[in-house]
Amino acid sequence: MEVDRSVMIQENRQINIQLELLGNRAMAQKGLTAIQAHVLLYILAHSERGVSLTDIHQEFGYSMAAMSGLVKRLREKDYVRVEPCVEDDRRKILFGTHKGEEVREFLIRSICSAQDQLYFGFSQEDLATLDRLQKKMLRNLSALTKHHSKEESQP
Repeated sequence: MEVDRSVMIQENRQINIQLELLGNRAMAQKGLTAIQAHVLLYILAHSERGVSLTDIHQEFGYSMAAMSGLVKRLREKDYVRVEPCVEDDRRKILFGTHKGEEVREFLIRSICSAQDQLYFGFSQEDLATLDRLQKKMLRNLSALTKHHSKEESQP
């Protein structure tokens, strides 16, 4: 029986949508969205030395504009503070606040709970296979993206 790759893509999209909805419902208690929670945890994990918006952009892959808006909302909610970079006045360095630290354990528990639900019934072998295949898909897409970027840059 041949696998319908179009259906697989639709199902992957549905998994992402449902996971995002699940995360958003859990994070609403703290006035956050799922992606804000992931970014906040990233900032908290790097709070000792701080992290730049560019670092976050590179880690998560969202546009700089989207990341800037997201960080602005985290700042407005007092989960994150910003300091100027000592080496470059144009750069800003982000740090978690006390309020951010207070919600860290809640965020971790909520994310782990969603992961437990998502991977319920998976063996370690299943997870290893899924991990390997996802990485392969990402490499394939990355190679295609690089190929298209080269084509666009050629006169």
